Amino acid sequence: MKWSVIYKREMMEYARNIKWIWVPIVFFIFGIMDQITMYYLPKIIDATGGMPEGAEINIPTPPPAEAFFLSINEMNSLGILIIGLISMGLIAGELKNGVYELVLSKPVKFANYVTAKWAALSTLVLVSLFTGLLAGWYYTNILFGDLGFDKFLTAFLIYGIYLIFFITIAVLVNTWFKSPGMVLFLSILLIVLVNLLTSAFGHILTWSPGHISSYISTYLFTGTLTGEMWGAIGTTIVLIIGMLFAAVEILKRKEL
Repeated sequence: MKWSVIYKREMMEYARNIKWIWVPIVFFIFGIMDQITMYYLPKIIDATGGMPEGAEINIPTPPPAEAFFLSINEMNSLGILIIGLISMGLIAGELKNGVYELVLSKPVKFANYVTAKWAALSTLVLVSLFTGLLAGWYYTNILFGDLGFDKFLTAFLIYGIYLIFFITIAVLVNTWFKSPGMVLFLSILLIVLVNLLTSAFGHILTWSPGHISSYISTYLFTGTLTGEMWGAIGTTIVLIIGMLFAAVEILKRKEL
């Protein structure tokens, strides 16, 4: 079976499951909710009478770069969780219910099977991420001041690589187990471990994927793409390729 056939099958499956509707909507909400909450928080507190009489609300207005980065922070937590949920049965579900054997009977190359599923999920996530960050950028410009479109686009492209890194982790873990729940748990655990190790040994692991978010924050404020950021991007891409290769090899051995 050709790569394009598997890719189209996955895209149609996402359409049947209305993931092309609800996933972008969820990312859209993640992209704007912190900006709106922060902007209207003083008015909400004042309207609910939550402050003592005579007290004044003095919440400093964040600069546009900081306000926009709130959207990326939401993707870094809730967005990762959503990706984990939609990817936990990507291959594990088919291994469990026997669909995998039917697909292989076509026949189909293992590399085509893995990479087509990975590419389809990446397409869904990147479109949803673009929707969410574009909404966050739009509301940042309306509520907090101007932030260049070039900064939005660069942040999207770089952070998109980080989300593809997590997607690839999920794809790899999908080849280990037949239980979608176990896949979700281990995928989240592995990305948390990456971030914890990066926090603990950040002075050594300067090219770690876990640094990408902080490097994006620096870029939004300074407009400069540092050497460390390029190193982290390069390391992330190499790890993505390595994990895809490992996923293909694991499936081959399962079949044998």
